[in-house]
Amino acid sequence: MSLSPEPQLKGIVTKLFCRQGFYLQANPDGSIQGTPEDTSSFTHFNLIPVGLRVVTIQSAKLGHYVAMNAEGLLYSSPHITAECRFKECVFENYYVLYASALYRQRRSGRAWYLGLDKEGRVMKGNRVKKTKAAAHFVPKLLEVAVYREPSLHSVPETSPSSHPAPCHVVPRLEAPCASHHHSLSPSPASGPALTPAATLMP
Repeated sequence: MSLSPEPQLKGIVTKLFCRQGFYLQANPDGSIQGTPEDTSSFTHFNLIPVGLRVVTIQSAKLGHYVAMNAEGLLYSSPHITAECRFKECVFENYYVLYASALYRQRRSGRAWYLGLDKEGRVMKGNRVKKTKAAAHFVPKLLEVAVYREPSLHSVPETSPSSHPAPCHVVPRLEAPCASHHHSLSPSPASGPALTPAATLMP
């Protein structure tokens, strides 16, 4: 009797370049920030689809997930929870927005977005407007990848971002050109498929 193949999800390994002139970066101390440097492996993320236009953003280097808590603060989670799910939508000029799939403004229903300020610091989701450069990202494709479906954990009662790690502010450098936009659903010919089993946290 043959075993059925393990479910697989097709995603991409990418760098997320913000219109403010920074790449999103996850640091070993758990903090998240922007950096103008495009050579750091800490700017590499697995963009894994977990629903219709819903993704998780996992550090390819550390295996942790970008998450947003009920206060709109970003933090790094060792496990995937509902706070790690982001709605992905294409804005005008092909910029991409990432909004929390769990939280939004209670009265207006306005989405909470992932965003970086002009100094490369992460912003509270409820202060990021979709029309501003802070929320505009360009995924820069590194390769196409195939992932195991991650296991969903419960959101911790005490969010790690209640006491966020200090943000390392980096000096502003000349921003690289973001004129080339990559498709969010690249064809297999864009890069080799792989199964990075070691990077996905169960």
